[in-house]
Amino acid sequence: MESLKHILFIDIETVPIEPEFNFLTKSLQTEWERKARFLKSNIKENPEPSDLFEEKAGIFSEFAKVVCISFGSLQQQDGTWRLRLKSIVNENEKDLLQEFCAMVSRFNDYYPDLKFCGHNIKEFDIPFLCRRMLINNIALPKCMQLTNKKPWDITHIDTMDLWKFGDYKNFTALSLLATVLGIPSPKDDMDGSMVADVFYKEKNLPRIATYCMQDVLTSARVYLRLTGQNIDIEPVYVTD
Repeated sequence: MESLKHILFIDIETVPIEPEFNFLTKSLQTEWERKARFLKSNIKENPEPSDLFEEKAGIFSEFAKVVCISFGSLQQQDGTWRLRLKSIVNENEKDLLQEFCAMVSRFNDYYPDLKFCGHNIKEFDIPFLCRRMLINNIALPKCMQLTNKKPWDITHIDTMDLWKFGDYKNFTALSLLATVLGIPSPKDDMDGSMVADVFYKEKNLPRIATYCMQDVLTSARVYLRLTGQNIDIEPVYVTD
């Protein structure tokens, strides 16, 4: 049970680096047009590159940026397990990533065997963060330096991997996994497809932060269930 305290549950929210395709530099417009040839729209037939940019760019680290990172750590007090949750948000991505690196380094100093945990973090969150750090000329924290490591040496925990049981064709959304496992997922008034509009049009970073923390809480509950640790956890939201 003590090992649970060494886990840092994380989730990120990303948006296109510009609110519209036409705001990109000419060179990035050209690169996106090349990429768009291989993408299909879920909402339009024969979409223009500009349409695909609004719909798809947010998941590609070369064309998107991080606007929110939420994380949680488990602590036990008086027999009760609590998940301390916090979000860091910033319109300036470099400042955001530097703050995250500093926090992770402090946590890693305290828990040298730190493990990240989240849903689909091995294919999305961790690589995305690493790439954006390099783009912003930020040194990767020691625990995120994965180059030349063999797959079995990477100890980060992915709840989607735990659910796959070796079935590498399978993708299961966190919300679906929580539903079938009977895990209550905090209700909210938005979903991932709305993050870019909430960021660029509403300019509502607190709303994004709340949404992101809910995914961290759900991921932690899913992880405990998948690993047979039937622990009730109480969320504690940290605002400082």
